[in-house]
Amino acid sequence: MGLELYLDLLSQSCRAVYIFAKKIGVPFELRTVELLKGQHCSDDFAQVNPLRKVPALKDGDFTLAESVAILLYLSRKYEAPDHWYPQDLQACARVDEYLAWQHTTLRSSCSLVLWQKMMLPVFLGERVPPETLASTLAELDRCLQLLEIKFLKDDDFLAGPCISVADLVAITELMHPVSAGCHVFKTRPKLAAWRQRVEAAVGEDLFQEAHEVVLKAKDLPPVDTAMKDKLKPLVQVLL
Repeated sequence: MGLELYLDLLSQSCRAVYIFAKKIGVPFELRTVELLKGQHCSDDFAQVNPLRKVPALKDGDFTLAESVAILLYLSRKYEAPDHWYPQDLQACARVDEYLAWQHTTLRSSCSLVLWQKMMLPVFLGERVPPETLASTLAELDRCLQLLEIKFLKDDDFLAGPCISVADLVAITELMHPVSAGCHVFKTRPKLAAWRQRVEAAVGEDLFQEAHEVVLKAKDLPPVDTAMKDKLKPLVQVLL
């Protein structure tokens, strides 16, 4: 049995893993786990990842959870070009610095914007208080400012002159609010230019392929009552 990746491309972390695996030529079987159908909560999937989260990796008898761990595993196993996760101590530390920062800052903000601005009102029919959304958008703006001044600076990419896994993680996060109708790049020319460089380095076809699901999320039909009840704990967290 070859390497298997358990993904839902609605998830930003799954998109980062998918793009990276495709870009560096990893041979893998795609196992789609549909989050909005609760498939990640199934007993079968729990055998792969007891955390019941995607992405997940299965390589023979070896299983692995958490997107950053998966990205680094693939980078090492398939000897990805050095710029993705550099061997140089300080260059590597810059990538690690971003990966450590983003979990509770940019990723959190981007996810909340997607759900509060689009998924909750459209998919679940839940009203989001305007002040809640305003607070989330303000936090996203703060994180974008930090992304520019702390990580991007005047470089071409987040960790220096070449693209790295840090850029993949960041761009897939930012496509969440973009899919919800936020003009993330419109008033930030430095970030807009960075996005163009990332897309060019990845390849526009692969970038669009990876983001097709989330960019069409606005067209999802409303969820049925049974699934809405199942997702109530999530709704409470998001509001």
